[in-house]
Amino acid sequence: MQQGSRTGSQKKTYKGTIEITRSGMAFVVVEGQAKDILVKQKNLNTALDGDEILVAAIKQGKGAGGRVEGVVTEVLKRKKSEFTGTLDVSKGFAFLVPDKGTFMPDIYIPANTLGEAKSGDKAVVRVVAWGEKTKKPVGEILEILDASDTNDLAMKEILIESGFPLSFPAEVLEELKEIKEVMSPEEIAVRKDFRDTLTFTIDPVDAKDFDDAISFRKVRNGVYEIGVHIADVSHYVTPGTQLDVEAEKRATSVYLPDRVLPMLPEKISNELCSLRPHEDKFTFSAVFEVDAKGKVKKYWLGRTIIHSDHRFTYEDVQEIIENQTGAGKYEKELLLLNDMAQSLRAERFRNGAINFSSQEVRFQLDDKGKPIGIVVKESKEAHQLIEEFMLLANRTVAQHVANIKVNNQEVAFPYRVHDAPDEEKLQLFAMFASKFGHKLDMHKPETIAESFNKMLQAAHGKPEQHVLETLGIRTMAKAAYTTDNIGHYGLGFEFYCHFTSPIRRYPDVLVHRILAQVLASSVKEDKLLEKRCKHSSEMERKAMEAERAANKYKQVEYMQEFIGEEFDGVISGVAHFGFWVETVDTKCEGLVSIHNLSEEFMHNESDYSLVGAHTGKRYRIGDKVRISVVSASLAKRQLDYDLVEEGVTRTAPSAKQRSESSRRASPTATADRLPNVANLTATKEARLNVANQTAKKGQHPNHAGKKRTSLYQPIGITGTYLPKKHRKGKRKSGENGTFL
Repeated sequence: MQQGSRTGSQKKTYKGTIEITRSGMAFVVVEGQAKDILVKQKNLNTALDGDEILVAAIKQGKGAGGRVEGVVTEVLKRKKSEFTGTLDVSKGFAFLVPDKGTFMPDIYIPANTLGEAKSGDKAVVRVVAWGEKTKKPVGEILEILDASDTNDLAMKEILIESGFPLSFPAEVLEELKEIKEVMSPEEIAVRKDFRDTLTFTIDPVDAKDFDDAISFRKVRNGVYEIGVHIADVSHYVTPGTQLDVEAEKRATSVYLPDRVLPMLPEKISNELCSLRPHEDKFTFSAVFEVDAKGKVKKYWLGRTIIHSDHRFTYEDVQEIIENQTGAGKYEKELLLLNDMAQSLRAERFRNGAINFSSQEVRFQLDDKGKPIGIVVKESKEAHQLIEEFMLLANRTVAQHVANIKVNNQEVAFPYRVHDAPDEEKLQLFAMFASKFGHKLDMHKPETIAESFNKMLQAAHGKPEQHVLETLGIRTMAKAAYTTDNIGHYGLGFEFYCHFTSPIRRYPDVLVHRILAQVLASSVKEDKLLEKRCKHSSEMERKAMEAERAANKYKQVEYMQEFIGEEFDGVISGVAHFGFWVETVDTKCEGLVSIHNLSEEFMHNESDYSLVGAHTGKRYRIGDKVRISVVSASLAKRQLDYDLVEEGVTRTAPSAKQRSESSRRASPTATADRLPNVANLTATKEARLNVANQTAKKGQHPNHAGKKRTSLYQPIGITGTYLPKKHRKGKRKSGENGTFL
């Protein structure tokens, strides 16, 4: 049904995504509509938060800009079908009482599916039907969880809350058994054979799925053949199969600190397709003839077979690059590849790419998944070596397909695009950067990118570096998949796609299929391609949310061991009731409440600071401070810090004060306590006003802490839905996004 269509009774019907607040009031986000549609709790008709639904208008708001009120008429697509909770078993039946979920009813479980389950068990249940008369969910038990394993329980809850199934359906596993592992001579014969060419992989030390490899061959003096070989997933995962349906549904693998939830079953991701050393593997390749500076003379695209000679870790390669002893394995080849990569990298930045280098953390875990250390990951030359050749392959494939015409029409293709930054957000960021003495030239796109890079270089190693990088990324639009190519602003590419990771990203599988058709001159139009792109972008965002939530959980778990201890930190956000501090060594962010400061402080929004009413003491984003750890709540994924001030001794905050700070600083929020580059839009503000008005009529819109997916903040950050008076008290969950 089309957006804005009429039903038989002449009620206007809309298609959109529903977002439910803790008060029970809901809002339907409709693409192209200036205002969301209000739905009261009694009119939800089984719709759950995040579902794609049809809503019929039943009341038009007052005035030309009034808000439409509606009733849900149909649920088109559930955000998730699996839930965690506690079983309540009775004679002949049971219920799962969900742990989380706004207005999620208990799930009925028939006796014949209970097995050995008993009351009090923690379980994962899949909803299989909604009762016709009762409209209550009916489910089946997928897994009984070990309640004593809090880490496993927490990670699984995060995955399920984000809408990712924990296991593969039986029909997928059955189909997997039919896949032939033998490489037929007929298939090998139609592929270009690189098995005798030096080939190796470079991956993280804990990687299990190797989806890219590099081959190296000297052609003649000053000319080299560099192959970028990618696991040929599309050879095994074919359209229309259950394996393909499930891969498209998941769209991405999810990487948590202690596990990977794969897009594809392990037989595909870790065995058949993984480019493990000393094994023949089918690949799809981009092969380049280049000079010593990496300048491409010509290229070839096609299906291949390779044999990896060695598996390097990034640490292995970095050691070879830094030491250059002459004794490193394939050292000569690696050093030449590194020189080429650095030349490609320098050329990218000259051509307008932006050099963001946001920091990420990696957890060192014991055998029970408990964090015993946190390492800040750096992008070194070994990482850049792989990155530059992958970017080259991605760009070349996109450019090649873009140049092909079928019946004078461009080939529909899943481009990876990145729009230019919003001018208003850019101006706000420029004002903030100027507080640290950095100036942005915003006259045209080329000067924006150039001045961004100069600013980031000038800020390197300074207290404001991380804040500027984080806010700079937020200022940028979020990259997405679409058939409408607008180029990639952040990378400075006119054409770009994702070709190099089909084991973990479904759009790469689509790229492989379309490229194969283009090379065979047999292009078949996929009329659902844009819809597939949109779904993949949405699932990518959900995966990022899950990864941030899991990282925050592990950071809080780690800091539980350091209650009362002191750390150096940098102020990462400011609100009227306190400020957030990120520890320098471990990047663990916590709140310093205004209750714990030595005098009364006022919030200076224009300066992004708190200012002492009596002394004029100022705490501003980017300032270095020293803090002590006060509390670490795993349930809330929240850290509370106390400021260590010279010559000041204070008692710990009271439970009431901690509760007030916690209420104001929800653990899942992000951007509103930071500079307004990611502030609320008028649409969302109007929505809050509607909720507050309704509250005056007897309903209490207690939005505080309601986790929701924000469509109003850049880079797909998870936000928290708060009443107006608490709007600036939101906590970020670690919003290092991506525009690649």
